[in-house]
Amino acid sequence: MVDIDLPDTVTRAETEPSGLYRLTIPPQRGWITDVSHELVHRSDPRDIFPTAWCRLSDTEFSVSAQWPRTHHFFAVASGRHQDPLLIAETMRQATMMLAHAELGVPVDDQFVMWDLAYDTVVPGFALEVASGKVLIALTCSDVRKRGKSLAGMRVDLRFYRGSTVLATSSGRISCTSARAYRRLRQDRLDMVGSPVPLSPGADPYEVGRTAESDVVLTPTPRPNRWRLRLDTTHSTLFRRPNDHVPGILLLEAARQAAVAVTPGHTFLPTSVEIAFHKYAELDSPCWVEAELMPSDDSSRTIVQVRGQQDGEPVFTSELAHTHEDDRS
Repeated sequence: MVDIDLPDTVTRAETEPSGLYRLTIPPQRGWITDVSHELVHRSDPRDIFPTAWCRLSDTEFSVSAQWPRTHHFFAVASGRHQDPLLIAETMRQATMMLAHAELGVPVDDQFVMWDLAYDTVVPGFALEVASGKVLIALTCSDVRKRGKSLAGMRVDLRFYRGSTVLATSSGRISCTSARAYRRLRQDRLDMVGSPVPLSPGADPYEVGRTAESDVVLTPTPRPNRWRLRLDTTHSTLFRRPNDHVPGILLLEAARQAAVAVTPGHTFLPTSVEIAFHKYAELDSPCWVEAELMPSDDSSRTIVQVRGQQDGEPVFTSELAHTHEDDRS
């Protein structure tokens, strides 16, 4: 496979069996570079990864993104690998950006990500490969409307650097108008901006972090069980005052729990499947449990992580680390 730079007028991203691009339909217009923080729901410029987009059809888009070599939060403690959670966060930002800019969703509407999955394709997900300019082929399907407004859809993404496929991802979202959200969450909106006690964090090394401020788990007396730790001042995990726990924090909790239960604490989530069942509230303990699963493949470690609050499931997830990736 030859690593090539794609022209700025790249169209639908497809691959031949060789892995090289095959350019098919022309874009409906050129690249749009006005990626504002309102479109991606991020206030810190360091946390904004999409850089431009291009519409190909009613349901197909190309998105350009920039993945950093170093980041204050999306980073792996080893320093050798790119953080795979960048896949999920870039998918989230790209999906919301296109929903607002191309699909008519007002910027004050609310999104819910019901499920999310990704797989790394390039072995190792090493920094020198999975950083820099990334091109994303994004396809919408199962598009549901509520009147003229978008009610929900599935998205499928393929991430490229040059002609190299880095990863794939998919997810299902729904959209709620600001008015409907206020009705739905009226008894919880008074939590916005309210102080949440910060519980002690786990040892950063044991959960794969280098900074205590990035730890989202509090140890409990029960093995492989933690209380969710909420730092509402964290600029990445709580990008703005919120009435519930953001999904990216729950995903990070699943990652940290998986790292904690695996020998050596070097678990790299090369593939993830997570389903979100309900909002995680700020004023009630959320318990996170992890279980190392048996695997017939000695090169693959699988961990199941679940979150529970007030006796009800908040999220369920399965994370995997393919050990052969470490040799790249």
